[in-house]
Amino acid sequence: MKTLTKIATLVFILGMITACSDGGESVATVGGKKIGEHQFDAYLKFKRVNTNDEKQVESHLKLYVEREALAKAIEESKLLDQDIIEAELAEFKKEMLISRYFEKHLKDKVSDEAIRGFYASNSEKYESKKVKVAHILIRTQKNMSETETQAKYSRASEAYSKLKTGVDFATIAKEYSEDSVSVKKGGEIGWINEGAVDPVFSEMAFKKLKKDEISEPFKTSFGYHIVKLLEEPSVVKKPLESVKGDIRYQLRKKVRQVEIDRLMATQPTSIPEKK
Repeated sequence: MKTLTKIATLVFILGMITACSDGGESVATVGGKKIGEHQFDAYLKFKRVNTNDEKQVESHLKLYVEREALAKAIEESKLLDQDIIEAELAEFKKEMLISRYFEKHLKDKVSDEAIRGFYASNSEKYESKKVKVAHILIRTQKNMSETETQAKYSRASEAYSKLKTGVDFATIAKEYSEDSVSVKKGGEIGWINEGAVDPVFSEMAFKKLKKDEISEPFKTSFGYHIVKLLEEPSVVKKPLESVKGDIRYQLRKKVRQVEIDRLMATQPTSIPEKK
């Protein structure tokens, strides 16, 4: 190994290199196979080695030759299934080629101007309708008997009757509601997006009630609700900055698919039908 290191030092310091059979230059020999200078240069670039630093180059040449020798010895040992190794290497190469290619191809393909244009022409995608509500929830369970369910409805009706007499909604919510989170705020849930809650609840909050109006008890999968509309529905648009990354991803995905189709068209493929 010391002899190998000395040879490597001479190669890089004195420039004493040997001609390969293909007319190129070699930096070392492993098992009778010459390692070309261009081959080792590519390795140095891959490892991002400072080629002006002779010690680094020398160290990496030693490591490179050792690994080449070790890999060659293992390959010749026949202990491993060579077909599987080749298949794995082939798949790794394909994965690397595809990922590196598209990393470079897509680098400057989606500009900020394109993102702004997409955002402007698809503004409805970034709009949502919100409404502010409070509710009183009397919970029910799937395995409840009809008598138990009726008792829950009676409790919700009792709460609604008190509201009809003018008792403050927050007061009744704290007394009757079984929603442990909203009850602390007098039943207030806050702003909710249309379609983000139970369909029956959403229908009531977004379409049937007016501001400050209180619904009669109605049932959802959670139980019986009494809803108060605090603020009527309003449309809110997400700012460009909050969706910029998502738009860039979408546009890059489209550009990538176009390039995939173009590349595939240059390489006709076929799979023979089974007989």
